[in-house]
Amino acid sequence: MTSPLIAPEPRPGSNLPEFSVGDLARRLKRSIEEEFGFVRVRGEISQPKRHSSGHCYLRLKDDTAVIEAVCWRGTASKLAVQPAEGLEVIVTGRMTTYPGRSQYQLIIESMELAGEGALLKMLEERKKRLAAEGLFDAGRKKPIPFLPDVIGVVTSPTGAVIRDILHRLHDRFPRRVLLWPVAVQGERAAAEVTAAIEGFNRIPPGGPVPRPDLLIVARGGGSLEDLMAFNEENVVRAAAASRIPLISAVGHETDTTLIDFASDRRAPTPTAAAEMAVPVRAELLAQVLDDERRMVGATTRMLAERRTRVEGLARGLGDPRALLESHAQRLDDRAERLALAAVSLLDRRRTRLNELGAALRHPREKLAGAGQRLAADSRARDGAPRHAGVAARGQQERGRGRPRR
Repeated sequence: MTSPLIAPEPRPGSNLPEFSVGDLARRLKRSIEEEFGFVRVRGEISQPKRHSSGHCYLRLKDDTAVIEAVCWRGTASKLAVQPAEGLEVIVTGRMTTYPGRSQYQLIIESMELAGEGALLKMLEERKKRLAAEGLFDAGRKKPIPFLPDVIGVVTSPTGAVIRDILHRLHDRFPRRVLLWPVAVQGERAAAEVTAAIEGFNRIPPGGPVPRPDLLIVARGGGSLEDLMAFNEENVVRAAAASRIPLISAVGHETDTTLIDFASDRRAPTPTAAAEMAVPVRAELLAQVLDDERRMVGATTRMLAERRTRVEGLARGLGDPRALLESHAQRLDDRAERLALAAVSLLDRRRTRLNELGAALRHPREKLAGAGQRLAADSRARDGAPRHAGVAARGQQERGRGRPRR
């Protein structure tokens, strides 16, 4: 325990004690800490700043004054409400001074929103910011499987919610359910719900623990403060990033949380989520039986219509045996005519061949005629010079005997 400071003796001529700067600063610090050891302060957050060390510095203000405040790293990470500019809050902590700047400041140990209006304002701003990032886009929504084999449920293991879901699933279509127990309100709730969603998504397909085909995040109704865990940014981001289709069922039908906008489907109640997850088995069986009856009836009618049509076409075709007999007779006739035609053709070709053979001369006759013509030509060639000389002489003699003029 710090020993009390002893005021120095007053200087001669003065009845005021004299302090050093450090002594005065320490006395002021002790006085303030003893007087305001535990306080609750309501005000508007101004200039919040997160230092690289993890500590958070901010100001609390109202219409008349401003108080410097600091939230150390270990406490800042556990705050139920994260400081934001303009947010009206109620903080709990202790007053102290910072002698290095001659200022007093509030050491924050907890923080909560100051009334429902401030809470709604914060949620609206958060909703706009997350929507601008595309976390609520309809294009990100995944279809809900028609009949999931395994359903993962994120909720409290002791509340009525899990019993309602299991009872409704059993009535409609029994499925295998994996429960990831979490706190659904309080400081731990947001972190546990986030870890549950991410944990289900990390289960590998085909492993010893079956990977869910569908997730249900659920809790019963409550006040706006009770449902705050499902408005936290880490929960909303985990729901939007889930690769497994997710149904949110938080609160009653009139309750709306930010996870409802990030989920693939919103259910007004946990019981309604179970109804969305699976169809009614009895209705499916009735539908299958009705489809079977209609299919059998349609097939029977189709076969009857086809049979009637075939019979009608058969009546127009006539007796196949008579058609075959007629064509068989025609085939016999064509075969007989073909045989006769072949014989006749051979006779005609033989006669023509004989006629052509009779018109041909024997090669000996042709050779004898050619020999005679060759001999005649030879004699003609031998006598040609003699006849030419006689003709020349006769021409000369006729020339000499012609009178001169």
